[in-house]
Amino acid sequence: MRSRDIFRQIVDSYLTTGDPLGSRQLSRLLTTPLSPASVRNVMQDLEEAGLIYAPHTSAGRLPTELGLRFFVDAMLELGDVATEDRRQIEAEVKAASQGQTFESMLTHATSVLSDLTRGACVVVTSKDNARLKQIEFVRLDQNRALAILVSEDGTVENRLVAIPDDLPASALVEAANYLNARIKGRTLADLRDDVVNARERAEAELDVLSARLIDAGLAAWSGPEAAGPQLIVRGQANLLDDLKAVEDLERIRLLFSDLETKTGVIDLLSRAETGEGVRIFIGSENKLFSLSGSSMIAAPFRDDSTQKVIGALGVIGPTRLNYARIVPMVDYTARIISKIIERG
Repeated sequence: MRSRDIFRQIVDSYLTTGDPLGSRQLSRLLTTPLSPASVRNVMQDLEEAGLIYAPHTSAGRLPTELGLRFFVDAMLELGDVATEDRRQIEAEVKAASQGQTFESMLTHATSVLSDLTRGACVVVTSKDNARLKQIEFVRLDQNRALAILVSEDGTVENRLVAIPDDLPASALVEAANYLNARIKGRTLADLRDDVVNARERAEAELDVLSARLIDAGLAAWSGPEAAGPQLIVRGQANLLDDLKAVEDLERIRLLFSDLETKTGVIDLLSRAETGEGVRIFIGSENKLFSLSGSSMIAAPFRDDSTQKVIGALGVIGPTRLNYARIVPMVDYTARIISKIIERG
């Protein structure tokens, strides 16, 4: 518990002043009396865990990016949007939506957020019929990836995608390459339909070819269905005399590989279509802008009738952003935008 208290004091001091905190200062701030020597021992443990570091010799300690991520995920106590801020956001965004374009309303919303948070604000939007130019998948950790959708008009939308723990990194690259070879002028929904249809055609062809080999007594299906069908070839010697059977077998092998690729691609596309907007990037996690030493807090806004993500807005600033205040403020603004979209 004392290590948690000391870590919180170091982070709170950093977020408030940006200055490192030393053991002597810490011993005076703690509610439970602790000598500077004992505080230094705890700080050493936190440093070895990668949560804090000393910017200079004999200096106090600051949280690392890993420490900030741990604080945000496990210790952050979110405040509520102040009543006055809530009224200002709602009033100004609603006023901007009257007789103006959707893009103008979003521009005004980012201006309001920028004024209230003293940070730079960004907004990304997409339309259901947006024609895509490129799609990329960037792995963030073991079970999350970022789907980056680039439209023909230059609009960029980023969606956080849940992926299986055992998905190899090569599968993301393979899926992106497969899609980008077919993506020009298509929407995300078009892409998914195309891949599903291609998979169904491949499955039909596989059924015909495998039935031909099985009927000839040259092959058999084996293995539990949950693991997927496996074609076991039995009459290898006879295949040598039947060039057509050899061609069929090679085609079956290619179809197995093709189906596996298409199944993975369809899964990623489905996840990208329903993925949540990016929430918080800290420091070097901020791959969207390749900025170290900065953080971004963003929330999605949706079409409530379809629950599809149609954009996201957020705040960019130094890693010592006031997360407790800004996170709910960004979320609240995104909810107001979603309500306006629904009424429109």
